[in-house]
Amino acid sequence: MVAIADARKRKVIAVWLLLGVFMIVVQIALGGITRLTGSGLSMTEWEPIMGFLPPLNEQEWLEAFEGYQQIAQFKYVNSHFTLSEFKFIYFWEWFHRNWARFIAVVFLVPFVYFWVKKYFLKEMVLPLILLFVIGGLQGFIGWYMVKSGLDESSLFYVSHIRLSVHLVTALGLLAYTLWFALKLLIPREKLLHDTKTRNIFLFTIGVLVIQLFYGAFMAGLHAAKWAPSWPKMNGYWIPPNFESYSLVNDPLGVQFVHRALAYLLLVLVIFAAIKAWKLAQKTGSRLLKNLSIWSVVFILLQVLLGIFTLLAVPSIVKDEFGLYETLAEFHQIGAMFLLMTLVTIVFLIRGKGKTSLA
Repeated sequence: MVAIADARKRKVIAVWLLLGVFMIVVQIALGGITRLTGSGLSMTEWEPIMGFLPPLNEQEWLEAFEGYQQIAQFKYVNSHFTLSEFKFIYFWEWFHRNWARFIAVVFLVPFVYFWVKKYFLKEMVLPLILLFVIGGLQGFIGWYMVKSGLDESSLFYVSHIRLSVHLVTALGLLAYTLWFALKLLIPREKLLHDTKTRNIFLFTIGVLVIQLFYGAFMAGLHAAKWAPSWPKMNGYWIPPNFESYSLVNDPLGVQFVHRALAYLLLVLVIFAAIKAWKLAQKTGSRLLKNLSIWSVVFILLQVLLGIFTLLAVPSIVKDEFGLYETLAEFHQIGAMFLLMTLVTIVFLIRGKGKTSLA
């Protein structure tokens, strides 16, 4: 009876964590919309508690708009904005911040309930504490990022370096939460053992993490608009004077690296998937077989979405959320699903021991 009760507790906690995974995916997607609509600097104050309330009357809206008018982004990019246009970008930043608050509530309230009802097994406590620490750190990094664009003499947009840290930390939280849930859902007898295959996937994830940083660099620098063509960049395989470009701060340098990493990842994921497929055939693991297929599907979609996003870059600046922005958002969502698939495969394949039948 004790074992049955513990199994039930593990399942309940796992479902709670998977709800968290879903909410984090939505939050990262909202972050992408916030970035693509240029909404990130619309809220110039950070109020962790009372900030959940939007302006409630015309006077409060005018005061919020006046705060936005003091920063460089309004003065040099959006000086044509009306109050109505400001309300549009304000909504997305407000929604993004409030969804983060909602995530905190969904994690904290059940945590207290489960703690009181003694649902947590001893080995769950430390990972849960770490989960809250990472979540709190992510909120701080978000505000640190926003601050980079609020000074009148500062940037027109947030720092692309801070943006990349904010995004990759969020994806790290996503992967960690998923891993924790998998530990509670997948029994030990379902785990496989193949050190070589696991290491291939670990290396692939390492390259993917670098690519995620460069994806954020692309977004923060609006680098797609500097070479909206494929397969060449403005007619060149390697941009002229490439040796003079910064691979971190120059839009063309960043886009070149982002493209190169995409091709490398395509090869790595397909190679790793073949290895996983062979292991699945050997062990009879249907889960691993399905995951290997999905990893190839997601990397192919990512490459195609990246290409079509480049080709959809508008020739003129537009305020509406058009084809380019839609494709860019799906490109970011695809990256999340690719990451989760690879992380699940790594969880499934252990690095030591004999290969076990699933």
